[in-house]
Amino acid sequence: MINFNMILIASFLFPLLSGVLLFAIKEQADRKVTFAYTGLSLVITGVLNMILLFADSAEVKLITLMNGIDIVFRLDTLGKYFMGIVSLVWILAGFFSYTYMKHEKNEKRYFAYYLIVFGVLNGLGAAGNLITMYAFYEFMTLSSFPLVLHNQKKESVMAALKYLFYSFFGAYMALFGLFFMCRYCRTLDFIPGGVIDQVAMSGHETLVLVCICLMIMGFSVKAGMFPLHAWLPAAHPVAPAPASAALSGIIVKGGVLAILRVIFYIAGPEIIRGTFIQYLLLTLSLVTVFMGSMLAYREKVLKKRLAYSTVSQLSYILFGIALLNPAGLTGSLLHMAAHAFIKCALFLSAGAIIFNTGCTRVDELRGIGKKMPGVIWGYTIVSLGLIGIPPTGGFISKWYLASGALSSGIKGFSYAGPIVLLISALLTAGYLLPVTINGFFPGDDYDYENHKTIKTSFYMIMPIIVLAILSVLIGMFPNGLTEFIGSITGEIFNTGF
Repeated sequence: MINFNMILIASFLFPLLSGVLLFAIKEQADRKVTFAYTGLSLVITGVLNMILLFADSAEVKLITLMNGIDIVFRLDTLGKYFMGIVSLVWILAGFFSYTYMKHEKNEKRYFAYYLIVFGVLNGLGAAGNLITMYAFYEFMTLSSFPLVLHNQKKESVMAALKYLFYSFFGAYMALFGLFFMCRYCRTLDFIPGGVIDQVAMSGHETLVLVCICLMIMGFSVKAGMFPLHAWLPAAHPVAPAPASAALSGIIVKGGVLAILRVIFYIAGPEIIRGTFIQYLLLTLSLVTVFMGSMLAYREKVLKKRLAYSTVSQLSYILFGIALLNPAGLTGSLLHMAAHAFIKCALFLSAGAIIFNTGCTRVDELRGIGKKMPGVIWGYTIVSLGLIGIPPTGGFISKWYLASGALSSGIKGFSYAGPIVLLISALLTAGYLLPVTINGFFPGDDYDYENHKTIKTSFYMIMPIIVLAILSVLIGMFPNGLTEFIGSITGEIFNTGF
């Protein structure tokens, strides 16, 4: 008999302790020892998360802080979904780091924090109430901060501080709302459909809505939504490439998860529907989609271009959430997985290019497809996914998002949404595909005779190819994933969608 409660606790405590213990390994130790230790810890944690996918239920009350406020871990379908995505991306980016971190100093410190953040993310996914989630949300910021700061150059220090200040500002907004919500909720546990006490809220509807809005806007800082998005294009380019992949693919999804919890498990969609909160979130998300795509299109530095792309693509997810209907939420949850795989692969591709050639700007990548064909083929496949070309997962998620918008009946937004998403898709093609086109077709004046093919390490090419395959598989065979997501939307909307 499997004790899922123990596995739930182990899923975040094991990588946390593994990361802490890694600091005890002597700096002079063979780097193979560090890599083997890290790899084994990543795989074991991933296996624990996969086992939890088969759990019908798991719940552990860790401690009671005060009357009615507990640190509780409770596994539900949304938590399992988040932890599954985290596992796949974190393990693959971790193996990529084996080669990439050779030219970075303090490898042991990097892998120690990398494991710690893995544990914190699992704790965030398994959080059973608002207090637990907020605590691990803050831990996520503090533990990922050293990954941004890793090379300790001036630009890294400034970007890390910007990341920290923006994150704290957003977290304090959310905390302010949380203080008030304690009074108007029957419980702080996550229950599909919401937990607001209608009797207690009577006469205080405006205050409750303002508090909910503050929490959503606060958590949206991590998700990079305008106007508090500026930390993201500053932090991602200066971090080591595998850390950028993890930040862009997963850390930002921590903000999305928090927003999902607030809207669908604390407030409830019916409380928000038709209010200024819904229209504000719809407006800001569409503005961010267009703005992020345009800034990415104009950016010449590859990693910064990908960071602006993340700003845009995350607001696809927020737009679907704001529609407050099953189709929109399904599209958002599908895009969480598709974007995690795609953006991780894109940043890893950029890391492989930088590691092997030293080139950081897009205009320096002419002929790169001839030199690194495997990497650029992987880059191209996931780029098609981000654009939304079938049969990739990006097409399926955007189909649901457009369907959700058209069926929402929200005046203006039901048509503005699909139009903005289409314009963004065209801009996405404009800023991603030139790398492929100029990489494989550099022109007649390219020096074909003297160019050399660069042999890419297995640890670098393997994660990119696996992520590219995953991005296609969830598009070609989406039924299993959509059925799993359907169980989440069914719980929230009381429907069998």
